[in-house]
Amino acid sequence: MQAPKPTPELDDATLAFAEQVFDCARQGDSDRLSELLAQGLPANLRNHAGDSLLMLASYHGHLDTVRLLLQHGADPQLRNARGQTPLAGAAFKGDLPMIRLLLEHGADVEGASPDGRTALMIAAMFNRSEIVEFLIAQGADPHARDAGGATALTAAAMMGAADTQALLARLTG
Repeated sequence: MQAPKPTPELDDATLAFAEQVFDCARQGDSDRLSELLAQGLPANLRNHAGDSLLMLASYHGHLDTVRLLLQHGADPQLRNARGQTPLAGAAFKGDLPMIRLLLEHGADVEGASPDGRTALMIAAMFNRSEIVEFLIAQGADPHARDAGGATALTAAAMMGAADTQALLARLTG
């Protein structure tokens, strides 16, 4: 059995450059990222927390940057170190255009985090009715349960999200 290769130590300049790249994703600097991707920057590059460029750009609402990353092969299913997907982040933020874009490029509407929470559950918890309706229309299962047994309706009720609770009760009742 071969010993695993040691991870090379990165010098300060390389670490600073990497941080600038992740800042480009956070800030939606599509022009700079386009240049770097054309030079061979991996579209699925991840930071110390496992957040991909796509995760950062989508979480911060940069549609054009997300579109660019997807065109360069970024994986919409790539999870961060906590097992969260870009779709879940967009649901948390209430960003319906981002959710549409991610789903159009292969994000799994049912992709659950390790605790079993789906984007639908997150949208329900934070009273995002329009997103709840859209995700269900895209095939999200309102009866799915997280690791604790909660459904989207249960999650909405626990969080006091009255609008999504009423919506889910009507749709699942």
